[in-house]
Amino acid sequence: QVQLVESGGGLVQAGGSLRLSCAASGRTFSSYAMGWFRQAPGKEREFVAGISRGGARYYTDSVKGRFTIARDNAKNTVDLQMNSLKPEDTAVYYCAADLGAIPGTWPAQYDYWGQGTQVTVSS
Repeated sequence: QVQLVESGGGLVQAGGSLRLSCAASGRTFSSYAMGWFRQAPGKEREFVAGISRGGARYYTDSVKGRFTIARDNAKNTVDLQMNSLKPEDTAVYYCAADLGAIPGTWPAQYDYWGQGTQVTVSS
């Protein structure tokens, strides 16, 4: 079993940056693909970025060129660096672990979830 704890959310002005971090418990972190999702009020949870066991990175179109996902298997962490933030990036951001080798883009494909961290971007 994996427990995930996110940190790093907050309030930032448009154009600013935030770095989210997800710390995972357990000794099998390297065997999971990892993903970041977000959920805005009244909307469905959506895929933001994912990283495979081998380090391949995947992004939804709206964040390409602005967000970067990275994992550190020695520290059991996966980070999401978010630059050039926009008000539409406002949401609760969730870290998730997928037993597959490649990160899925649907929430149902993930096996473990963190509790979420709020990101608010003001205009």
